[in-house]
Amino acid sequence: MTDLIIGNDYDGNVDANPSTTTTLGELVEQRYSRRQMMGGMSAMTTAAFGATLLTGCSDDDDGRNSVITVADGTTVQAQGGRVVTLSSSASSNATSSTWTQVSGPTVALTVSGTSVSFVTPNVASTTNIVLQFTASGPSGSSSERSTVVVSPATLAFTAVAKNKNDIVTVPTGYTATVLYRAGDPIASGVSAFANNGSDTNYAQRAGDNHDGMSYFGLAASGNTPDASNSTRGLLAINHEYINPQYMHVGAPTTVADSAGVQRRPEAEVVKEIEAHGVSVVEVTRAGNTGAWSYVAASALNRRVTPNTPVTFSGPARGDAQLRTRYSADGTTGRGTINNCANGAMPWGTYATCEENWAGYFARSSTDAAVRTAAGNAKQVTSMSRYGVGTASRYGWETVAAADASSTIFSRWNASAVAANAADGTADFRNEPFTFGWVVEIDPYDPSSTPRKRTALGRMAHEGVMAGRMIAGVKPAFYMGDDGRNEYIYKFVSATAWSAADATASNRLATGDKYLDTGTLYVAKFNADGTGTWLPLVFGQNGLTGSASYPFASQADVLINARIAADILGATPMDRPEWTAVNPVNGEMYCTLTNNSNRRGVASSSSTRAVDAANPRAYVDTRTDGGTNSGNANGHVVRLREANDSTESLTFTWDVYAFGARANANADNINLSGLDDTNDFSSPDGLWFGLPTNAAGQASPLLFVQTDDGAYTDVTNCMMLIGMPGRVGDGTTKSVTTSFGGTATTTTRVGAAPGAKLKRFLVGPKECEITGITSTADGRTIFVNVQHPGEDGNFANITSNWPQSQATGTGTGRPRAATVVITKNDGGVVGL
Repeated sequence: MTDLIIGNDYDGNVDANPSTTTTLGELVEQRYSRRQMMGGMSAMTTAAFGATLLTGCSDDDDGRNSVITVADGTTVQAQGGRVVTLSSSASSNATSSTWTQVSGPTVALTVSGTSVSFVTPNVASTTNIVLQFTASGPSGSSSERSTVVVSPATLAFTAVAKNKNDIVTVPTGYTATVLYRAGDPIASGVSAFANNGSDTNYAQRAGDNHDGMSYFGLAASGNTPDASNSTRGLLAINHEYINPQYMHVGAPTTVADSAGVQRRPEAEVVKEIEAHGVSVVEVTRAGNTGAWSYVAASALNRRVTPNTPVTFSGPARGDAQLRTRYSADGTTGRGTINNCANGAMPWGTYATCEENWAGYFARSSTDAAVRTAAGNAKQVTSMSRYGVGTASRYGWETVAAADASSTIFSRWNASAVAANAADGTADFRNEPFTFGWVVEIDPYDPSSTPRKRTALGRMAHEGVMAGRMIAGVKPAFYMGDDGRNEYIYKFVSATAWSAADATASNRLATGDKYLDTGTLYVAKFNADGTGTWLPLVFGQNGLTGSASYPFASQADVLINARIAADILGATPMDRPEWTAVNPVNGEMYCTLTNNSNRRGVASSSSTRAVDAANPRAYVDTRTDGGTNSGNANGHVVRLREANDSTESLTFTWDVYAFGARANANADNINLSGLDDTNDFSSPDGLWFGLPTNAAGQASPLLFVQTDDGAYTDVTNCMMLIGMPGRVGDGTTKSVTTSFGGTATTTTRVGAAPGAKLKRFLVGPKECEITGITSTADGRTIFVNVQHPGEDGNFANITSNWPQSQATGTGTGRPRAATVVITKNDGGVVGL
């Protein structure tokens, strides 16, 4: 670029010559107007009059009499999500300079000297952003404009190949680093993690098996929330369950007591319990482009474990079914467990979801008879419907506590004891009813008490994703119930959204406002591509005292939401997991991870025939000779609310993408036309980019993560990025299944993803890729890697990740961990 003379203000700028002779300046202005001089006035003037003209304008009076010069403007091309840097220059007599935006979508400018940089937004069509550089000094100021032509974003990365390496593989141009590992200390004085089974005090360490996760921005200093800060924040992270085969020095043990009863050792079980729950941990970045780290001694760090006191809120608070030996009035409880997916509430809180909690409890063989004799026969129905059986997952209830008054172990024994009061206040027969909820946590206040939001129903909760928040409209919160043949739900608040609540100081009170009163609905999918939201309201549509399960109140309906949904006739789905909402158009997506019980024709009460929304049942043949059957690879369903309103009671739907091997039959299995760049199996985690950056604008990015056992003969679990269209952008297809009976079903398939869906990441050996969030600017994403090496144990280690991340090999036991991914050029991840 060349210098452009734009000013001619100088001392003595008074015309005392009466002559009408044309001046040199006028000649230049006439012959070379700025509109004509595309190459810059300085270059054109030098060409016409020789270099001596500029030499004659040299500084005098310390620059006070000379013109200010700046560099020419320019025009550059960029797509959405890219970093653009413009550099200009000013003559030495300029004392200051500024960059300002003249037109186009507003961007955040970072100025360094005479250079400016910004990240381009995503746009629906080519859009110009015009910036102006101005230099000023004693003799005036001069300006020039530059134009950045922004085109719609694309998935510009090269798809990662399927692989079975022991690292997190990301595309060329990206960097993945390990941030926060299971066992990492989060308080002063806690020792470094030895990773040999000897470690204790998980209440002050990262828990195991990281899962759902959200980022909450912090101000540059202090503890004040700042949602826009992308270099300092809090990560709230779920710890779903444990890998006990790596947690202890050897294998988990049991020891016979004096009566011959096999009991788990207290020390082992304390570790296992504390490794569940949620972490809240401060994270920071060194400058705008440096490395991320977590702050081990931050005052904001916190662990919420199964032992942490919680309160109940909403319609079921104080209900008789929540009364236990710990809480005789049914208003409080202890902890949260098996926390899988999550949601970031629009007012700055974290919602964690209790998924497969039922397996932590055990009931005696006499339990059903005792409940029935006490007049609580319907509780037997409830326990069965929710899967609370006679054996627990880890045997925590068998511990004989050294402190006889402690109930942190006995609470996992849900047996009704005949000698105790029938209301459950003398034992823990009702303890299972205290789990299966959405739990709200204020990440900014480590002293706050988490609240279980009972209005959102009790189930094996996966995600709880807020729909678009529109002032004056009642917001909806979408949820999956992770079980074969379970349902998709939404809760619609009774309170219309107020934008002022996005920055409310009392965040849990704001949660009370929107989450404690409203209506819970369950989805019914019709074969014609329409659907209906059925209300779970006591006294309506058969939810009465005379139903097959005699409901007593609205609290009873919510505590037994699965049973209520059964009675209403909701559509059983292929394991509804995470939900995500497109921030531009409000459409809701839900992963249906797989269903081994799907058949062409139902053969028992546990199997379901194919239907329009769950149309596939087939045999998936592996390269190692094994097979998987049913809907082995899963799919992603999406729905559009009528009038695009969260308050609507009807919707239309189709399937965004069907998981399948690339070489699978295109007519009946690979219905989305996947190829080697984007084929996948068992979609699980799901998340849209944020509207605060290009990943959530115009055509938002959809991140799809897998938890797969069907395709692991070919590849480790993965994460893909898509740019989906809209419900109805595809076609209808007739699908024929011959597994479990022959059936032909017409389903609705979205437009083939093609190049708008690519594999972005492949994880280490035997892992699940799950949990994702980003900073507000989208230039950093956080991804969780769960249970690497899950098929091994302390004596047969099958993965060395994350120790292997740097080189592909390593030593030592595997650990779940949070990974930070950034783009090497500083742009928005995925674009």
